[in-house]
Amino acid sequence: MSAPAPVEPMTQRSGPSTTPIILRSSEFRRGREESWRELEALIGRAERRGVRSLSAEELQRLPLLYRSTLSSLSVARSIALDRNLLLYLENLTMRGFLSVYGPRTNVIEGIADFFRRGFPAAVRAVRWHFVIALVALVVGTAAGFWLTMVDEAWFSALVPSWLASGRGPSSTRESLLDDEIFAAWPGLAQSFVAMANFLFQNNTMVGILTFSLGVAAGVPTILLLVYQGLGFGGFLALHYNRGLLLDFVGWVSIHGATEFGAILLCGAGGLALADRILFPGRYGRVESLAVNGRMAAQVAVGAMLMFFVAAILEGGFRQLVASTSLRLMIGAVTGVLWLFYFARAGREPAE
Repeated sequence: MSAPAPVEPMTQRSGPSTTPIILRSSEFRRGREESWRELEALIGRAERRGVRSLSAEELQRLPLLYRSTLSSLSVARSIALDRNLLLYLENLTMRGFLSVYGPRTNVIEGIADFFRRGFPAAVRAVRWHFVIALVALVVGTAAGFWLTMVDEAWFSALVPSWLASGRGPSSTRESLLDDEIFAAWPGLAQSFVAMANFLFQNNTMVGILTFSLGVAAGVPTILLLVYQGLGFGGFLALHYNRGLLLDFVGWVSIHGATEFGAILLCGAGGLALADRILFPGRYGRVESLAVNGRMAAQVAVGAMLMFFVAAILEGGFRQLVASTSLRLMIGAVTGVLWLFYFARAGREPAE
């Protein structure tokens, strides 16, 4: 918005002589308009060519001019000057705020910085919540394995029918080998499009639910992680009873390190939210969530991207790789790469 047009002095006639009456908007603007113009020029350059186009001296001047203009806006509102001047100052201060406090990177640089620094740093910040989530999943897995080992009828109770896909106590070793573990590859479109899309949607829904339930003091998050473990433990016991435990672990491992890692990260993010609600520290609960919620959200967003990678591995490559040893190797390498990424990435100081 351009600067308001200057207001001409008004005069009041009193007999043969005239006395000029200067409007307050002109008087107010006279000593400040030069700094407004300077700020507007700096903001214009920053918007066109980026903040880096400003010199060191101009970068020092920018926040000073912004705060001075903000003060002018406050005064202008209090003495009710003309509307055009108020609109000009409001627009100028809003643009100045974005130039002073706005992000310094574009979208591509922001995404790159998220993967290079933000995501792994957020994961390290919730490492103890991750441990709690892992314990909950392991407890559920152990319980599901033991219950199904004792009585395979528990499998139908622990695993929903849509996930069992016909597998259960009546399944034979041959049917599990031919129809599941070493089933024929369904083709490019079915694997990388249809199946991967279904898996991504389902896993993402579970992950979002696990994360969002953290606001309920974290109890539903832990219960959901235990429930996820119960079903997985049931599958382990079913295959163990038929001598297929190693083959099943290899079948799952090709995507399991990524998928289970993402589920655990969603749980860790939810537990981090619960931690801030239950133990806000020196802040109030709302303030504590505002301060720490961004970190938990970064963990959840990164986990959603991990679900996408897991869907590609599970839908496209799981049946394409028909060797248990090779599947185990891929799963181990994938797990080591994720651990190295979360442990080392983003530790260098930010520019």
